[in-house]
Amino acid sequence: MPYLIIENVADFIHFAVDIFGAEELSKHLREGTNEIMHAEIKIGTSIIMMGQASDQWGVSNAGLFIYVNNIDAMYNEALAKGATAIYPPDDKDYGRSAGIVDPFGNTWWLTQV
Repeated sequence: MPYLIIENVADFIHFAVDIFGAEELSKHLREGTNEIMHAEIKIGTSIIMMGQASDQWGVSNAGLFIYVNNIDAMYNEALAKGATAIYPPDDKDYGRSAGIVDPFGNTWWLTQV
């Protein structure tokens, strides 16, 4: 299961909920702060864990592959919420596919089958 160390974990969770329909499973704050030390979300049947980057733990982004129901709508919504296009939805041998980089530096490969 992926473990992301990123800036702005709370914003990432909101992005994942808005775009991918993620469900927030848990969130633990660093003692004495509002920083998210550890959180878990669920997209479909997959769990993604994450924590806030710090002096001790630098940013560690990931490339993630996800099957989606409506790639065109999801792609456009992601761009509207700050993602950057790698390539727009296009029909491939394995399904309709697109690529984005979210505002937090993670690459998402989206495929609708």
